Amino acid sequence: MSSTFRNPIIPGFYPDPSICRVGDDYYLVTSTFEWFPGVPIFHSRDLVHWRQIGHALHRPSQLNLDGVAPSSGIFAATIRYHAGTFYVITTLSDAQHKRRNFIVKATDPAGEWSDPYVLDDAPGIDPSLFFEAERAWYAGNRTPTGADHRFTSQREIWLQELDLTTMQLVGEKIVLWTGMTRGAGVPEAPHLYHVGDYYYLVIAEGGTFHEHCVTMARSRTLIGAYEDCPHNPILTHRHLGRDYPISNVGHADLIETQHGEWWMVVLGSRPYGGYFYNLGRETWLVPVRWEDDWLIVSPGSGRIEWEYRRPQLPECRFPSPPACDHFDTPHLALSWNFLRTPRSPFWSLSERPGWLRLKLMPERLSERVNPAFIGRRQQHIHFSARAAMRFTPAYAHECAGLALIQTDNFHFRFVCTGAPSGAAVVRLEQRADGEETVIAEHALPPFGGMIYWKVEAHEQAYHFAYALAPEAWVDLAVAVDGRILSTQRAGGFTGAYIGMYASSNGAASDNAAEFDWFEYYGW
Repeated sequence: MSSTFRNPIIPGFYPDPSICRVGDDYYLVTSTFEWFPGVPIFHSRDLVHWRQIGHALHRPSQLNLDGVAPSSGIFAATIRYHAGTFYVITTLSDAQHKRRNFIVKATDPAGEWSDPYVLDDAPGIDPSLFFEAERAWYAGNRTPTGADHRFTSQREIWLQELDLTTMQLVGEKIVLWTGMTRGAGVPEAPHLYHVGDYYYLVIAEGGTFHEHCVTMARSRTLIGAYEDCPHNPILTHRHLGRDYPISNVGHADLIETQHGEWWMVVLGSRPYGGYFYNLGRETWLVPVRWEDDWLIVSPGSGRIEWEYRRPQLPECRFPSPPACDHFDTPHLALSWNFLRTPRSPFWSLSERPGWLRLKLMPERLSERVNPAFIGRRQQHIHFSARAAMRFTPAYAHECAGLALIQTDNFHFRFVCTGAPSGAAVVRLEQRADGEETVIAEHALPPFGGMIYWKVEAHEQAYHFAYALAPEAWVDLAVAVDGRILSTQRAGGFTGAYIGMYASSNGAASDNAAEFDWFEYYGW
């Protein structure tokens, strides 16, 4: 067993981590925004090795993402355990930009979760729960009454009791803290802890990009008054420069092991190819300790390191998920996601056993709809993805293949489609800031409908190739600039996805594409 571990512990678009412990088991959730299912749930026994066991929002009845904009939908979630029940609380920002906070609960985190309990009069985002004895408390952020208009990001952290019978807030709202610095960045993501003689409030400030940071305050009573930590911010990388290899760290949650060690999960990004991060915000693990009743984060350096000594827990590795999905199970693997809530059954694993059938839908990736796209996160700076597909376009408007997506306005489509002449072509199309460009196109000779796809990325250089026979690769485009898949180009809070796509581009179609397998592996 290695004495150290490497960060990030969950690579790719897994931001805003929250964690809880039940005995020897640890559970972690992250944000999902416009992607469905929502709020993945991970399990670990050593804080280093994690496997996904489900989603908290796994039914359309729980999560309406119809029409939501990129980076709307599900914001930061918090997971907590109390008296035999798991609770996940989160924010939904809908297509009308209305935000509401709600709770789902379960007795088995890998099983069915309840329908949402929507909270009345719970303004703000990034809510959290705190349990003490038989009482439950809600913590959130909001714009203060009479906020100074000179500080556009002015917020306050507030507290209110939660009635676990009615699942509604009761009593008065109590202001706990307004953050470290007035107007320097939205105070959000509050988490409360009772350790020793103090109640501690840990929050995020500075926005979720380069100025992001973690700050804390403490009080001898839950309702305050809270005093600022004298060495705030307790964690940030904003002073290290944009050329530092780990960026925008913040949004933390704390966990104490069964042996008394303390650790922090936190989000951060890995810029590459310049200040661009296609992978979005990822989940990292950092040691902490208590000193003079305050937290010291990453003792000795004060910043997130690539490698740390392992937690003092028995190593528990899980079987690695297969790099290649042969679609020979009754359900899609947990790594596959949809854009927004799927409303029509455009996919099937049973119509042709051992294949994933995607029906061509009129919806396009460039629209804020639920297109016929099934994708997984890009999790590596260097990766290779391959797939085998059977498809014959009947008309020029029909296409199927792979897509690499950051948003509806920033993506690549690598597809087989029809041409006006009636022949089939392979085409690489780019959409960047709403502008469509055909990067490359090859006419195909008559073929039996079987085509193989390959996408490889080496930092920001993406390579696209296809084949009509196994391993007989033909380069279509080499060293395509992949920075349109970064947050810096597309905006928002998410990371890049790659997956299978089929569309009839606004027309009705009875056609379908069938995928025999899809393979992804990172280096």
